[in-house]
Amino acid sequence: MAIDETTVRKVARLARIALPEARVPAMAKEISGILSWIEQLNEVDVEGVEPMTSAVEGAALPMRQDVVTDGDNPQRVLANAPKAEDGFFVVPKVVE
Repeated sequence: MAIDETTVRKVARLARIALPEARVPAMAKEISGILSWIEQLNEVDVEGVEPMTSAVEGAALPMRQDVVTDGDNPQRVLANAPKAEDGFFVVPKVVE
């Protein structure tokens, strides 16, 4: 499937992507290449292949206990803070 420059401009505008005019021909070629690769994937026979939820089926991931380790020592936790006050981190205001 070939994508022309008009389609690239339209997609860029809809996606609100600033695409310089000099990049339009290269982007059309790149998108056309991606779509032809997808068309190749559609030709693969997957009849009888079960869908996978993971690339490593049946392997159990190691789990650790979810325990609090530093919560009982606020002075040690706040020692790395650039600024602390009344046992809390002081951070810049982000919403006015």
